[in-house]
Amino acid sequence: MGAILKREMSAYFSSATAYVVLAVFFFFSGLFFNFYVFAQNSTSLTYVFSNMFFIIMFLIPIITMKSFAEEKKQKSDQALLTSPCSLTEIVLGKFLAAFLMFAMCNVIYLIYAVVISFFAQPQWSVILCTLLGTLLLGASMIAINVFISVLTESQVVAAVLGMGAGLLISMMSYFVNNISIQWISAVLEKISFMKYYENFTYGILSITDVIFFLSVTALFLFFTVRALEKRRWS
Repeated sequence: MGAILKREMSAYFSSATAYVVLAVFFFFSGLFFNFYVFAQNSTSLTYVFSNMFFIIMFLIPIITMKSFAEEKKQKSDQALLTSPCSLTEIVLGKFLAAFLMFAMCNVIYLIYAVVISFFAQPQWSVILCTLLGTLLLGASMIAINVFISVLTESQVVAAVLGMGAGLLISMMSYFVNNISIQWISAVLEKISFMKYYENFTYGILSITDVIFFLSVTALFLFFTVRALEKRRWS
C-alpha cells in the first residue's frame, strides 16, 4: 500500500494536478475569507467553510479522476492487478493519496484561524470541529469518486459523473423538503450528507455523524475493491 501511495503522490506533483488544485482551493478560500471575515469584522469561518463546499464539489473529481480511469486507458491496470499488492491495498493506496491531497488543501483553514487570533479570539472548538467534518465529508466524497473512476476509462467522464454526484449530494436537503411522498423523503433525510455535516459547523461532535461518513467511505471503497476483483477475473 505504501508503494501505491508514494506512486500516486508523485504522480500528483509531477503533473499540474496538485498545483492547480491547491491554487484553486487557496484562491477561493482566500476570497471567501476576505468577504466573510475581514470585510465583516467577524471571527467565524462558518461561511468560508460552507461556501467552499461548492468548490470542493468540483475539485475532488479532478483529484480522483485519474485514479483508475487512466490506468485502464493506458492498459497499465493489468500490471497493477497482477502486482504483489492485494486489491484492498491498491484501493486504499489510491484513496489515501487523494485524501492527503485534499487534507493539504484544508491546512489553509488553520492558517486563517491563526491570522484571526492576532485580532480576536477565534472559536477554536468550532473551527477544529468543522475542519474534522470537512475532512470526513471529503473522505466520503473521495471514496465515491474513486469508485466512479474504476467504472470508466475516460477521465472526463469520471470527472463529470463525480461532479454530478457532488451536486446531487448538495441538493439532498432540497429534495427532502420538496418531495411530498413521506417514505421517500424520510429515506433521503437519513442519507443526507449535509444533515450530518451541519452539526460539525456548530461545533457539535456527534459519534453518529462520524460513523455515517466513515460508513459511506468504507462502503464505496468496498464497492471499488469488488469492481476491481470482477475486472481481474474477467
